[in-house]
Amino acid sequence: MRLGINLGYWGAGMDSDNLAVAKEADQLGYDVCWAAEAYGSDAPTVLAWVAAHTERIDVGSAILQIPARQAAMTAMTAATLDSLSDGRFRLGLGVSGPQVSEGWYGVKFDKPLSRTREYVEIVRRAMSRERLSFEGEHWTLPLPGGPGKPIKLTVHPKREHIPLYIAAIGPKNLEQTGEIADGALLIFPSADHLEDTAIRHLRAGREKAGKTMEGFDVCPTVPLAVGDDVKGLADMFRPYTALYVGGMGSRKQNFYNQLAQRMGYEKEAVEIQDKYLSGDKEGAAAAVPHQLIDSTTLLGSVERIAERMQAYAAAGVTTLTLAPAGFTLDERLTALRAGTEALERAGLA
Repeated sequence: MRLGINLGYWGAGMDSDNLAVAKEADQLGYDVCWAAEAYGSDAPTVLAWVAAHTERIDVGSAILQIPARQAAMTAMTAATLDSLSDGRFRLGLGVSGPQVSEGWYGVKFDKPLSRTREYVEIVRRAMSRERLSFEGEHWTLPLPGGPGKPIKLTVHPKREHIPLYIAAIGPKNLEQTGEIADGALLIFPSADHLEDTAIRHLRAGREKAGKTMEGFDVCPTVPLAVGDDVKGLADMFRPYTALYVGGMGSRKQNFYNQLAQRMGYEKEAVEIQDKYLSGDKEGAAAAVPHQLIDSTTLLGSVERIAERMQAYAAAGVTTLTLAPAGFTLDERLTALRAGTEALERAGLA
């Protein structure tokens, strides 16, 4: 099992620290460094900066939001980043959610599965440098009856095939991801529930495409915090978990809330959402069960983290992406180093 890091969103006051974390991960032998975007920092700019200051670690978008860009623009960005990084770019895509898609980008959040499938097909065609034409439900290239002609990408990526990942949570999205992508970006992964909540759906998609799970990258992001007080460490992530389970999306369309329910927290997920949407964020955080946090993070001593890493590897994880937590840069770097130590103790390095 390989290790990655996730820098999250830029602009939260830790930008210089994030670069230091990425450079340390590069030196420690981490496999990939992911950066996110929502409605603040964009991922490509951050990844270009990280790539310029590192030597070996891959850089990946987790995610580039589908409603934010035309597919051909995403292909241009991917090809450029792969060229500038000397073949170290990984393209992660996702539809985001209804709040961001409709509220920020003005793009209707409908038919996310067919939209993703068409988008991926256009991106792949464009990156293959064939003359681009496409006719689907959501996109038609070139537009009919106008001056547009099929043209091809002028940039030559470093590699013929840039790895393409999709952020997936729901069963249907996971199955389609297994069918059309090279890897899956997962969130809130519990090793105990991973087979039922993700792997079996990914496997079904691979089988639909006539493939096995061999070579497919199962890549969940897991917050990491090192220390003796597991309960205290877990409490650090209460606001984070409450935000996603309670406040992401709408009451009817919150993928993270639905995931928590599939992991057996039906009653708790409803309570967290009710409190969060009523404005009681502290109450929502307090309602998050300790076990939900503990099972979807890596907390405690290096030995305890190593045991949890073994469970993730046994569940089918191939790249475990860590989000090292801490109030200072030194604490985050300590967590980062503990991650590599734990991997070695687990016999997975």
